[in-house]
Amino acid sequence: MSNGIALYPGLDNSEAENLALLRTAAQMGIKRIFTSLHIPESNINRLKNELGPLLATARQYNMEVISDISPVTVALLGLEKFSLDAFKALGITTLRLDCGYDASAIATMSRNSKGIKIQLNASTLTENMLSTLQGLAVDFTKIEALHNFYPREGTGLGEETLLKQNKLLHSYGISIGAFVPSQNRKRGPLKAGLPTLESGRYVDAGLGARHLIALGVDSVFIGDSLPCEKELATLASLKTDQVTLRMQILTNNIWLREKLRQTFTARIDEARDAIRAQEGRPLLGGSAIEPDNTVERIVGSITVDNKEYGRYMGELQIIKKAQAADKRTNVIGQILPDEVFLLAFITPGRKYGFEII
Repeated sequence: MSNGIALYPGLDNSEAENLALLRTAAQMGIKRIFTSLHIPESNINRLKNELGPLLATARQYNMEVISDISPVTVALLGLEKFSLDAFKALGITTLRLDCGYDASAIATMSRNSKGIKIQLNASTLTENMLSTLQGLAVDFTKIEALHNFYPREGTGLGEETLLKQNKLLHSYGISIGAFVPSQNRKRGPLKAGLPTLESGRYVDAGLGARHLIALGVDSVFIGDSLPCEKELATLASLKTDQVTLRMQILTNNIWLREKLRQTFTARIDEARDAIRAQEGRPLLGGSAIEPDNTVERIVGSITVDNKEYGRYMGELQIIKKAQAADKRTNVIGQILPDEVFLLAFITPGRKYGFEII
């Protein structure tokens, strides 16, 4: 799925800053916008004045607009009543129902013929609620889920909770989004970042996003007010269908360097000491691989077996347990130290790839 930014009319950024952010994101290929129409600290007059131009610009770029709403949103926008037609007319394409809507109302909204998607709170959905929705004939093709962000330090989710929720939602075929903070400009009033995971509060947005994807998230949003262009570019290039690890290259073999840009699959028969690539020997075994840099293999080393290993030539591994040097095995790269923890998420059958720095 496409990743996204967040815009908050009536809050920290000026209208010009929000419009510039929207245009920059769109030009980089980012297709989704999250906004909220019930933040207590918003300046309501500014929000009403700025929302229209933002939504009109989003329509020009054919961007999906996800709006966090509650029953108070109707009054805030001056609508006579809750109406999917009214939200569609504004240019809002997905409604995130934060609170105040029961299962029956959600099921009814999901069966709309107006092309509006319904997004639920991924952080709080329960098996009982999903089962109830299923019994009410909810149209799951129009249902998505988006985790909360947590402005106050110490309140973000832990890995175990996120994994549990993602597994539950995926079992119903529901795609999942989550937030990383920007390290450029924090959104008020607390300005402590807007992460879903507490451990990602002060982490680089790229690493935080790849951590979320490793945990099963399908779409990542930068939650804070004004991400920098580097953060936007990282978000735009993010692969959401694999675990991606940044690595330092340790080989001058240009052919091998190019092969490392492929997507790999962890073998189903998981080894104790290494992640073995299912594609290794078929992909890398065509040309003779000469012995080179046959040094000690530490955790996070990326290795390929050379011609001295006979039919194992081309075997590609990421080392999970330190091993002695072997003249038959070349060390061709090293996962960056602060990314080694991501190896735990490359489970049997999982896709993964490398970003060479």
